[in-house]
Amino acid sequence: MWENKQKTLNKSVDFLGTGLHSGKTISMKLHPAEANTGIVFRRTDLKKNNEIKANYENVSSAKLCTKIENDQGVSISTIEHLMASFYICGVDNSVVELNNEEVPIMDGSAIEFVKKIKEIGLKTLEENRKFIKIKKRVELKLDDKSISIEPSSESLKVAFTLSYENNPLIRSQTNCVDFKDKNLENIYSARTFCLYEDIEKVKSLGLAKGGNLDNAVVIKGDKVLNKKGLRSKNEFVNHKILDLAGDFMLTGKRVIGSVSCMHGGHLLTNDFLRKLLSDQSNFTVVESIQNISNLKKIAPNQKRIAVNA
Repeated sequence: MWENKQKTLNKSVDFLGTGLHSGKTISMKLHPAEANTGIVFRRTDLKKNNEIKANYENVSSAKLCTKIENDQGVSISTIEHLMASFYICGVDNSVVELNNEEVPIMDGSAIEFVKKIKEIGLKTLEENRKFIKIKKRVELKLDDKSISIEPSSESLKVAFTLSYENNPLIRSQTNCVDFKDKNLENIYSARTFCLYEDIEKVKSLGLAKGGNLDNAVVIKGDKVLNKKGLRSKNEFVNHKILDLAGDFMLTGKRVIGSVSCMHGGHLLTNDFLRKLLSDQSNFTVVESIQNISNLKKIAPNQKRIAVNA
């Protein structure tokens, strides 16, 4: 993931699934792409104006998922798990073709995306990657939610705290992840989740039409309604970290920094990226890990503030 050269897929790969919010059957194909293409979504059900660049500035909604939209109003939603799989697998460039307006939810995690990408493998391109190296601490607070980033050495580190005080099962969970680690299965296999009492509320908003126990963890009181239970004891907070990684992939570069997030979600992350990248004194863009290491002499790491559980 942290090599200097850009990467793309060795070959195209197909997926078929249901849209979590639309409930529609969706066919999706990931294609290799040239260097500096980034991630581009293409709606094959439309004949024109059908491409949307995966970029934080194109996020038009962050209500229970991340939705991007082009200047002509064409959109793709629920992109976060696929974007996280690109981040984790080290894919910089791909054209994603879909026959509808939503990425299929699969099993509610990114595990099927990651497994197929690993199966087909990656191709190394000639162009260097660009890394966003954080230079100073930046923070965004909204009510009881907060997110911050500080300088770190050579990777993205995330400390996330999730709290559901009124639910006896979830309660409070905290996990810290370094995305330079080789084994991130607990992150990419973590499924989306919801409380049983919130289901009707979400459906009244016209969302979660395709949601079921095959693609989401449902919690009722202190019980998990899914027959096989949880995949890990921290599955709830791990899924929030997965979502954050997918949203950070919308920078179009690898972020080198240490993130602390409390009760965050798609909206907070997108607002934070806009704040962070609107001020060039917050970061520098470099093209190799070696250059990142050399920057330590200019901008030494600050001590990260601990996250309260």
